[in-house]
Amino acid sequence: MADGYPRNGLLVHLCTPAEWDAARVAGEMRPASLTEAGFVHLSAPQQVHHPANRIFSGRTDLILLHVDPTVVKAPLRWEPGVPGDPEAMLFPHLYGALPAAAVVRVEPYRPGPSGAFEPLV
Repeated sequence: MADGYPRNGLLVHLCTPAEWDAARVAGEMRPASLTEAGFVHLSAPQQVHHPANRIFSGRTDLILLHVDPTVVKAPLRWEPGVPGDPEAMLFPHLYGALPAAAVVRVEPYRPGPSGAFEPLV
């Protein structure tokens, strides 16, 4: 963890309950980003509010999938996000489908009273 990013801690993925239901049936999650960008967007818990606020502002129907990275078989790389993310922040990208078996917990993720998503503690 020399660069400040955990290699063995749980990661999270944002989605809707319907997307998670479909992934459980299929045994894996293949979001559009896998086809479009070649990877599944993941986040460390302390950084998930950045993509949540950028991509899902105002949404109240999201859930967080808590992912055990030791269960995934596809390559997992920590890479820069997009312009506007904190400088030098790296995000975990999974270069393959996210196996449903890697999800160890599911919980709602709602914006706070201001409408913004807050960091997870």
